[in-house]
Amino acid sequence: MRLLALHVQDFRNLHQVSLAPSPHATIAVGQNGQGKTNLLEALYFLATLKPLRAGRLAELVRWGAQGARVTGRFLLKGAEREISVEVSNGVRQALVDGKKAASLEDYFGGVSVVAFTPDDLEVVKGGPDARRSFLDRAVFNRFPAFLKESRDYARALKNRNRLLREGPAADPAYLDAYDETLARAGARVYVRRRALMAELAPRAQATFASIGRTPDPAVYGYHPSHLGQDFAEAEETGLADALLEALAGRRRRDLERGFTSVGPHVDDVTVTLGGRSARAYASQGQQRALVLGWKIAEIENLHTAMGFLPLLLLDDVSSELDPERNAYLMSYLAQSGAQVFLTTTDGSLVRGAAAADTLWMDVHAGQVTPRPP
Repeated sequence: MRLLALHVQDFRNLHQVSLAPSPHATIAVGQNGQGKTNLLEALYFLATLKPLRAGRLAELVRWGAQGARVTGRFLLKGAEREISVEVSNGVRQALVDGKKAASLEDYFGGVSVVAFTPDDLEVVKGGPDARRSFLDRAVFNRFPAFLKESRDYARALKNRNRLLREGPAADPAYLDAYDETLARAGARVYVRRRALMAELAPRAQATFASIGRTPDPAVYGYHPSHLGQDFAEAEETGLADALLEALAGRRRRDLERGFTSVGPHVDDVTVTLGGRSARAYASQGQQRALVLGWKIAEIENLHTAMGFLPLLLLDDVSSELDPERNAYLMSYLAQSGAQVFLTTTDGSLVRGAAAADTLWMDVHAGQVTPRPP
């Protein structure tokens, strides 16, 4: 997979950007607040249909503009295809070769991207919400159908919570129906997360062993709370039954509190180092190495699963890593053969990932200007 051309219009503070990326490294240099991250977010949004940072789609449209559009021309398995995503009036529309996409599968069609941001480096010491989002981004990259499946779960959860807020007045028959829907959707989320962790965790643990500077082994785990089933072996129907039972068992509590207290939306990813919580006991450098190990494992796992490397987006990560681990990452990127987009405030930090064909760009006040060779 290779991105041949990118066009961005009225996205965040970017008015018009057109560029032909390097097949290897494309590097955007600029001070904070100039639009470097917006360029990467436009690419991420194009490849996933999900904002990397924004809470609402309307936030993606440049101030004063009617809408935003991002278009990319890709080379996929020897054939070229163009995909676009438009945002107008808070509504997103996906296009394939200029026509409305018939389905999400038709839109994605093998396009895959892995993003790595400074916020990711704080995942281990952050809260469960951040780790769930971190996990689910990796699940989506591996299984694009997860976008719809996770939306189905979120919709069912929203409906159940709305009914729970009625308290004792809530109709038990309606709650039964919502529980059934939520349990089925939740079981699908469980299965996707479990499959991803089975593939990725061993790779991440092996990578950390080479960069962690400690003999203590890292372990990444995911096990839903409040389920009576053996999570590792249970079939999807068994997981749905177990979640349904847990929802029934906690219904009184949920009615009192007005929200659903069990399900994929409250689970956590466990990360341990030498058998102890990495959040509590690992140093900041070790915590960041744990995240770096995960990201490299994600890239390699996608390469194995798809037969080609995903597009890599790194947003000013080098400034947050110590010199040794940054050098490791830059060397890995240079040797991987992947197409990479990097942003930085200091070009010297990412020079290790650059090559003769690297495209260097300056970003200032929303203007992206390629540097002369």
